[in-house]
Amino acid sequence: QLQLVESGGGLVQPGGSLTLSCTTSSGTLTYYHIGWFRQAPGKERELVGCITVRDGGTYIEDSVEGRFSISTGDAKNTVHLQMNDLNSQDSGIYYCAADWRGTTCRGRARDYESWGRGTPVTVSS
Repeated sequence: QLQLVESGGGLVQPGGSLTLSCTTSSGTLTYYHIGWFRQAPGKERELVGCITVRDGGTYIEDSVEGRFSISTGDAKNTVHLQMNDLNSQDSGIYYCAADWRGTTCRGRARDYESWGRGTPVTVSS
Protein backbone atom coordinates (compact mmCIF):
# COMPACT_ATOMS: atom_id res chain seq x y z
CA GLN A 1 0.00 0.00 0.00
CA LEU A 2 1.57 3.22 -1.20
CA GLN A 3 1.82 6.16 1.19
CA LEU A 4 1.90 9.67 -0.27
CA VAL A 5 2.62 13.02 1.34
CA GLU A 6 1.99 16.40 -0.31
CA SER A 7 3.95 19.51 0.58
CA GLY A 8 4.55 23.03 -0.67
CA GLY A 9 1.14 24.62 -0.32
CA GLY A 10 0.54 27.99 1.23
CA LEU A 11 -0.60 31.54 0.61
CA VAL A 12 0.46 33.20 -2.63
CA GLN A 13 -0.50 36.44 -4.35
CA PRO A 14 -2.27 36.42 -7.72
CA GLY A 15 0.24 35.98 -10.50
CA GLY A 16 2.62 34.13 -8.24
CA SER A 17 3.96 30.61 -8.41
CA LEU A 18 4.11 27.57 -6.19
CA THR A 19 5.67 24.15 -6.53
CA LEU A 20 3.90 21.28 -4.84
CA SER A 21 5.58 17.96 -4.17
CA CYS A 22 4.19 14.48 -3.76
CA THR A 23 6.59 12.08 -2.09
CA THR A 24 6.52 8.43 -1.13
CA SER A 25 8.75 6.74 1.42
CA SER A 26 7.55 3.34 0.22
CA GLY A 27 9.99 3.04 -2.68
CA THR A 28 9.63 4.70 -6.05
CA LEU A 29 6.68 5.84 -8.09
CA THR A 30 8.01 4.23 -11.26
CA TYR A 31 5.10 1.88 -11.76
CA TYR A 32 2.32 4.35 -11.09
CA HIS A 33 0.32 7.06 -12.71
CA ILE A 34 0.32 10.00 -10.31
CA GLY A 35 -2.62 12.34 -10.50
CA TRP A 36 -2.98 15.80 -9.03
CA PHE A 37 -6.46 16.82 -7.95
CA ARG A 38 -7.82 19.91 -6.28
CA GLN A 39 -10.98 20.70 -4.38
CA ALA A 40 -12.35 24.15 -3.70
CA PRO A 41 -14.91 24.77 -0.93
CA GLY A 42 -18.35 23.57 -1.97
CA LYS A 43 -17.11 22.07 -5.22
CA GLU A 44 -16.32 18.62 -6.50
CA ARG A 45 -12.79 17.33 -6.55
CA GLU A 46 -11.35 17.88 -10.01
CA LEU A 47 -8.38 16.56 -11.90
CA VAL A 48 -5.53 18.99 -12.50
CA GLY A 49 -3.26 16.62 -14.39
CA CYS A 50 -1.34 13.41 -14.16
CA ILE A 51 1.96 11.83 -15.05
CA THR A 52 2.96 8.34 -16.08
CA VAL A 53 6.10 8.15 -14.00
CA ARG A 54 7.82 5.39 -15.98
CA ASP A 55 8.06 7.38 -19.22
CA GLY A 56 7.28 10.91 -18.06
CA GLY A 57 4.20 11.34 -20.18
CA THR A 58 1.79 13.92 -18.81
CA TYR A 59 -1.77 15.07 -19.22
CA ILE A 60 -2.80 18.56 -18.14
CA GLU A 61 -6.39 19.72 -17.92
CA ASP A 62 -7.40 22.50 -20.30
CA SER A 63 -8.28 24.78 -17.40
CA VAL A 64 -4.64 24.99 -16.28
CA GLU A 65 -2.76 24.05 -19.44
CA GLY A 66 0.08 26.44 -20.14
CA ARG A 67 0.35 27.46 -16.49
CA PHE A 68 0.79 24.13 -14.69
CA SER A 69 3.22 21.32 -15.38
CA ILE A 70 4.05 17.99 -13.78
CA SER A 71 7.43 16.31 -13.51
CA THR A 72 9.29 13.67 -11.53
CA GLY A 73 12.32 14.00 -9.33
CA ASP A 74 15.53 12.24 -10.29
CA ALA A 75 14.95 9.36 -7.88
CA LYS A 76 11.34 8.94 -9.04
CA ASN A 77 10.06 8.91 -5.49
CA THR A 78 8.72 12.44 -5.90
CA VAL A 79 6.36 14.12 -8.33
CA HIS A 80 6.18 17.90 -8.63
CA LEU A 81 3.32 20.13 -9.65
CA GLN A 82 4.64 23.48 -10.84
CA MET A 83 1.96 26.16 -10.77
CA ASN A 84 2.53 29.54 -12.40
CA ASP A 85 0.43 32.67 -12.89
CA LEU A 86 -1.93 31.65 -10.13
CA ASN A 87 -5.34 33.22 -9.73
CA SER A 88 -8.08 33.00 -7.12
CA GLN A 89 -9.81 30.15 -8.96
CA ASP A 90 -6.76 28.00 -8.32
CA SER A 91 -7.36 28.06 -4.57
CA GLY A 92 -8.23 24.80 -2.90
CA ILE A 93 -6.80 21.72 -1.31
CA TYR A 94 -4.44 19.91 -3.63
CA TYR A 95 -4.07 16.15 -3.48
CA CYS A 96 -1.81 13.68 -5.17
CA ALA A 97 -2.97 10.16 -5.82
CA ALA A 98 -1.52 6.98 -7.26
CA ASP A 99 -3.08 4.60 -9.77
CA TRP A 100 -1.43 1.32 -10.71
CA ARG A 101 -4.32 -0.31 -12.56
CA GLY A 102 -4.75 2.04 -15.49
CA THR A 103 -2.87 1.86 -18.76
CA THR A 104 -3.09 5.62 -19.16
CA CYS A 105 -3.72 8.54 -16.86
CA ARG A 106 -7.32 8.47 -15.70
CA GLY A 107 -9.48 11.42 -14.75
CA ARG A 108 -11.81 10.03 -12.12
CA ALA A 109 -10.83 10.26 -8.47
CA ARG A 110 -12.29 6.84 -7.77
CA ASP A 111 -9.79 5.28 -10.18
CA TYR A 112 -6.89 6.12 -7.87
CA GLU A 113 -5.97 3.68 -5.13
CA SER A 114 -3.76 5.73 -2.79
CA TRP A 115 -4.12 9.34 -1.67
CA GLY A 116 -2.21 11.89 0.29
CA ARG A 117 -3.88 14.06 2.91
CA GLY A 118 -3.70 17.19 0.78
CA THR A 119 -1.96 20.54 1.01
CA PRO A 120 -3.91 23.82 0.91
CA VAL A 121 -3.26 26.51 -1.67
CA THR A 122 -4.73 29.97 -1.20
CA VAL A 123 -4.33 32.61 -3.88
CA SER A 124 -5.20 36.01 -2.46
CA SER A 125 -3.84 39.53 -2.41
